[in-house]
Amino acid sequence: MNIAKVIVDVPASSINQTFDYKIPERFQEILNVGMRVIVPFGPRKIMGFVVGRTDESSFDKLKEISDILDITPVLTDELLGLGKWLADETLSMYITVFQAMLPQVLKAQYRKELVRMTEDSLPEDLENFFAGRDFVVYEEFEAAKISFYQLQKAIQDGDISVNYQVKSKITKKHITVVEPRIEPHSLEEEILDLPKIAKKQKELLAYFIDHPEPIDQKILVQKCNTSKSTIKALVDKGLLVTFKQEVYRNPYDDNAYARTVALELTEQQQEAIAPIKQHIREETHDTFLLHGVTGSGKTEVYLQAIQDVIDNGKEAIVLVPEISLTPQMVRRFKGRFGSNVAVMHSGLSSGEKYDEWRRIHRKEVQVVVGARSAIFAPFEKIGIIIIDEEHENSYKQEDQPRYHARDVAIYRGRNHNCPVILGSATPTLESYARAQKGVYQLATLTKRTNNSEMPDVEIVDMRDELHAGNRSMFSRKLKESIEACISRGEQAVLLLNRRGYSTFVMCRDCGHVKECPHCDIALTYHKNSNRLKCHYCSYEEPMPKICPECNSDLIRFFGTGTQRIEENLTQLIPEARVIRMDVDTTRRKGSHEKLLTQFANKEADILLGTQMIAKGLDFENVTLVGVLTADSMLHLPDFRSSEKTFQLLTQVSGRAGRHELPGEVIVQTYTPDHYSIQLASNYDYTTFFQNEMRTRKAFQYPPYVFLSLITVSHPNHVSAVQATQKIVQLLMKNVGEDTVVLGPTPSPIARMKDRYRYQCMVKYKNEPNLRTLIRKIIRQFDEEVRKNDLLITVDMQPYQLM
Repeated sequence: MNIAKVIVDVPASSINQTFDYKIPERFQEILNVGMRVIVPFGPRKIMGFVVGRTDESSFDKLKEISDILDITPVLTDELLGLGKWLADETLSMYITVFQAMLPQVLKAQYRKELVRMTEDSLPEDLENFFAGRDFVVYEEFEAAKISFYQLQKAIQDGDISVNYQVKSKITKKHITVVEPRIEPHSLEEEILDLPKIAKKQKELLAYFIDHPEPIDQKILVQKCNTSKSTIKALVDKGLLVTFKQEVYRNPYDDNAYARTVALELTEQQQEAIAPIKQHIREETHDTFLLHGVTGSGKTEVYLQAIQDVIDNGKEAIVLVPEISLTPQMVRRFKGRFGSNVAVMHSGLSSGEKYDEWRRIHRKEVQVVVGARSAIFAPFEKIGIIIIDEEHENSYKQEDQPRYHARDVAIYRGRNHNCPVILGSATPTLESYARAQKGVYQLATLTKRTNNSEMPDVEIVDMRDELHAGNRSMFSRKLKESIEACISRGEQAVLLLNRRGYSTFVMCRDCGHVKECPHCDIALTYHKNSNRLKCHYCSYEEPMPKICPECNSDLIRFFGTGTQRIEENLTQLIPEARVIRMDVDTTRRKGSHEKLLTQFANKEADILLGTQMIAKGLDFENVTLVGVLTADSMLHLPDFRSSEKTFQLLTQVSGRAGRHELPGEVIVQTYTPDHYSIQLASNYDYTTFFQNEMRTRKAFQYPPYVFLSLITVSHPNHVSAVQATQKIVQLLMKNVGEDTVVLGPTPSPIARMKDRYRYQCMVKYKNEPNLRTLIRKIIRQFDEEVRKNDLLITVDMQPYQLM
């Protein structure tokens, strides 16, 4: 088996296949499937994944593998199989999927160097550029103003060559450890021999007589109030010894979490968990939809099911939305399972993520709690997979590979013969419809664990407020309730539903709205820098003083950012202490946690924020929830907008009155009669489901049909339209009669980063060969993609239609 089959790190459709390489003698015994290697590919060396070993190749002359990047495989056999399946499902490149399964640190970087190959003189520009050096990094050439053609000619003549160096970014953290080199009784004699003035050295040796075990040098310096030079002096005398030791960057102090024990389950929880436990015992696969109101104890069901899995010697993957990976959530899992838990989310540094991943890889933990990508945890004995808040959009990846974590979970659940639990107070229509049909098993929790009532929801019609002369963002009812809440010493949560709504700049005279010159979208006003920014391409400019269209000075910003609401709040209720949580205040590492801790410690009366505060939070003193703009999402060009509104309102209402104190919720809206707002105020998921399903059936949307979205973009408007038209014609020719192909139409954001965007959508019930057909069609555009800057993206189950 001296030939390796390798998928190389070149994301191009023509190269989306395995290449054969000879395994040199020195790697024969250590090379395994799932390892990363460095291989020659054309003139350069690049990284690749070994996906198989074989004895024969259809090619005679094979190049050799240059180097191995891993000692043990980073991808298991199961993950390699999963990767191939996922690439076919999402129409992605194999390399893109394998890269998505690994932490950022394991993605190799390439450094290009230009190497001088001749003693003869080079053209003047290049001679000055090399300035007597044998090699120069390529970035330096890019910065120099030398024509690329000149370099190309010198490379063709063999005077200069290009070297590719693969740098693997793996960094392990090491600490310096100090320990005594001799026995404690000998240290006592050494202390007597030291001169009187060597006080610090004597103190250090005395410390080691009482504590002979190794210690981190940094801690030792602090404890003994000494310096590194004192330690070095004793090392030089042969009394102490220092060495480097590798440590994990643990983002969590496991000892800081008080251990918790399993709680007594309610009757409903026992009914829900019984079939799950049976599947864990019998090692059989099924998918359960756990539909439980907020506060009904879904997490406790997860924790007790995981305990069974651990007792069985198996492993558990728990996915939670990035937004609700709060310190509270981590505390619940660390409190129950201690250091047996690894946590993966975007708030960690890349080194911390890498170390958490290695703890999983080395089988040092049995539970991983993380956001979307934790679904690829390299476990080999999975006993349960749980997806909490399964309705969350963030489980769908919006760039290649465009996978949904739920599909991956079910696929892995089948492979490992283990149950998969999807939990939510507001399941997606697709999941609930599957549970109704018996494809999933449905378990329902209708009561909160402490039997307290769900908080009352009051809908306030903001049109009436306007008629009554109240122009502020706070209705009279909400203002009174906040004041009453603060006077009782209780806390409030205010949600600004910002999705599809931002602070834009408009002229009050002529109505001109300031748009991004590269994208068809209004620029967003940022108050702290007094600048306008585009959230799609990062373009920015200063806030204009006069309208560029009509020169009027009546140019103002409109919209309700969290900053503006905070200012209004302090004017309306000066005594209120407010913590604001939005993208600006949670940029820095750990700031999310810090703000929530302050709120938990009652250092503020009001927590004001965007959707990041709608879920996962559990504060016993919160009795009031206010939703400021309930309907901003209803008007987006998205057939799921009613469903998303219902989910958000139900989730945020669940933050109030979770403990002893009763809660109230006030929802401000301009469309109080919309069924999603009405039914959310009564927590009536079943009626909402029936209503929404009727609408989806009438207009033929999922779950009644499947959707595929193809988006084409190009700097030239005509080229984008023509390519989309051609795709539509080819699709129409080859799909069944019942399948509908819509388009070409401009995307909702028709121009982004100076590229025109067009799309077409396929609505189908049964189209078994659609993936093969789309792949074939896209292949016809290979030349244009390579030479003409055409971009085609395919999403086989779109969640974002923008």
